[in-house]
Amino acid sequence: MEQRLQFDRDLLRRYDVAGPRYTSYPTAPQFHEGFDADAYAAAARATNHMDPPSPLSVYVHVPFCKNVCFYCACNKVVTANYARAQEYLQYVFREIELQAQLFGEHRRVEQLHLGGGTPNYLSDEDLGRLVEQLRRNFTLDNTDNREFSIEIDPRDIELESIPRLAEMGFNRMSVGVQDFNEEVQRAVNRVQSADLCHAIIEEGRRYGFRSTNVDLIYGLPKQTVESFERTLDEVIQLRPERLAIYNYAHLPHLFKVQRQINEGDLPGPEDKLTIFGRTIEKLTDAGYVFIGMDHFALPDDELAVAQQQGTLQRNFQGYSTRAECDLIALGSTSIGKIGPTYSQNVREPEEYQERIGNGQLAVFRGMELSEEDLLRREIIIEVMCHSRLDFDAIEQRHGIDFKEHFGTELERLEPLAEDGLIEIHDRSLQVLPRGRLLLRHVAMAFDAYLEREATEGKRYSRVI
Repeated sequence: MEQRLQFDRDLLRRYDVAGPRYTSYPTAPQFHEGFDADAYAAAARATNHMDPPSPLSVYVHVPFCKNVCFYCACNKVVTANYARAQEYLQYVFREIELQAQLFGEHRRVEQLHLGGGTPNYLSDEDLGRLVEQLRRNFTLDNTDNREFSIEIDPRDIELESIPRLAEMGFNRMSVGVQDFNEEVQRAVNRVQSADLCHAIIEEGRRYGFRSTNVDLIYGLPKQTVESFERTLDEVIQLRPERLAIYNYAHLPHLFKVQRQINEGDLPGPEDKLTIFGRTIEKLTDAGYVFIGMDHFALPDDELAVAQQQGTLQRNFQGYSTRAECDLIALGSTSIGKIGPTYSQNVREPEEYQERIGNGQLAVFRGMELSEEDLLRREIIIEVMCHSRLDFDAIEQRHGIDFKEHFGTELERLEPLAEDGLIEIHDRSLQVLPRGRLLLRHVAMAFDAYLEREATEGKRYSRVI
């Protein structure tokens, strides 16, 4: 597995176009309302008869936040009225019951992830009730093999909550730092002390959280190369097992809250590229492995190990392990993957609560993947996760002649080979170190829907 990478500023400038992040293939714009709750239920029941049936992963979306972060593009409800969250939670409890009826008791939940919004918007008591409801209706893995994670906003958690989360079974956390610089924090309305973030992470380690992810964002207002380097230095001292370094996409025409950011305060394209380059240099010098796109991990973390072993995957939370799991999505707007299908719940909490209150599943769209979709998904996952393609292995699994089936795609990739991003051999394709920052470009060559999406005006973030 090639885990080195090379930062080439000129190439990155030239290839910096918009494209999918490939947390799924086909991507969400291909979901349609013809795949409804009934289709989802049938697909879910069918997976119980697989030999053997896949273990389960559960994602719960908690959309509530106390304060709005001006950069945010997530599905969220900003409110100080906690009663709204308590009401929402009652419907999540009911959805858990509805979903559990579709899956056999022998299907063990090995992964659990609470995302948002702000999951720790919920009180410790209500978080405990949520986990207990899951435990009553599903078989939760109680062994050290489990991966139960929760996203944490440091501004909304007390240190005494950490041992309570551990008692509930959580053993991973993702801490939203974004930037430690106070001027940047004020510009995005997210002020939190570095000392508090340090204390939360250390308390997690004390109580058995075996992996911590830290989220950072580059390209925020008031950010400079020097200020972000200082943030990186502080984070490296913390030594989190994983880091996600996201590029801020300023799209105020799509996300109204971003209109509160002064565009004149944003770093320019060259400064952003320099920040990105220095980030890669500092993290790799500190011993982190580049997983792909915006993810880094320590060499002994599960992500890095999975990449070395060829079991890394992409899902709707980014890079992940446990590729064999079926993913059950709970809560408004959440997206699941069951067998050869994708499904998404309705986006607005009010509509979500109405559907669940009527005893219906909240799925409003999705798709069943064709054989061609499954073939291309495998290829795109291999590119995004492992930077290579083995033509023989793909031919054996799918009964095709790779070069004949993907002749047009291989021609499309020739300019990337000429630029030294990839090597195309007789029976394989290998992404080279200078191409690993442009994995999305390689994957895009195999995306059968991309040209149609461009004509329909579908919008994606930029590759860098």
